[in-house]
Amino acid sequence: MRVDVEALSVEVAGARLVRDLELRVGDGEFAGVVGPNGSGKSTLLRCVYRALRPTHGRVLLDGDDLHALDAREGARRLAALPQESGSEFDFTVAEIVAMGRLPHQRAAARTTREDREVCASALERVGAAHLADRGFLTLSGGEKQRVLIARALAQQPRVLVLDEPTNHLDIGQQLDVLGLVRESGLTVLAALHDLNLAATHCDVLHVVAGGRLVASGPPGEVLTPGLLADVFGVRAHRVPHPETGTPQLLFDRLPR
Repeated sequence: MRVDVEALSVEVAGARLVRDLELRVGDGEFAGVVGPNGSGKSTLLRCVYRALRPTHGRVLLDGDDLHALDAREGARRLAALPQESGSEFDFTVAEIVAMGRLPHQRAAARTTREDREVCASALERVGAAHLADRGFLTLSGGEKQRVLIARALAQQPRVLVLDEPTNHLDIGQQLDVLGLVRESGLTVLAALHDLNLAATHCDVLHVVAGGRLVASGPPGEVLTPGLLADVFGVRAHRVPHPETGTPQLLFDRLPR
């Protein structure tokens, strides 16, 4: 499923957080959104997963205005993992994943055999089947992210939106989570903080600064020393990954 963001602007309390932003995510593409803190990444993503209505512009899913869809239909097409997406209540992992089936159920409907099979398959796909009876609050950060990805997969969407999914995870967990997302086969739009992780896992990067889109394209074309100096205020040295050849970045301060 293709995602098109058209002329998107967001104003809050007189401040324009996003300005006339346009981007496209192709069907089955893993697109990353990168930029400095306060650049508008999370505001953009909140519009895409309908937590925030844009002041101007629209978000299209295969040509349909996302904000014109009813909530159930929107949730069947798109799932999201916001930055704060955990639970304060100690549901079991199985109960958390089962929440992903709600868009497919009628009001007050009982869980069906199909629902249980879909949830079990989702947990198996993320390697968390053994956690089904554990309390969610007892899990590590990496385990929680696996379970939340399983919940999203149980929702059976065609688009997955993630806001900083690797925050607070160690490097092994970061690679695991992004690998799971990459292997999902879904159209993915993710805000990522680590530029090297973004370069490794994303098909295309969209760079946002000051609420505007300043560059889009494959990571190797976008992450240039000039752009990184202008947007992040750092001097970057590009080196190829010794196995994949993917550009990796080393940073130091710009000379004064």
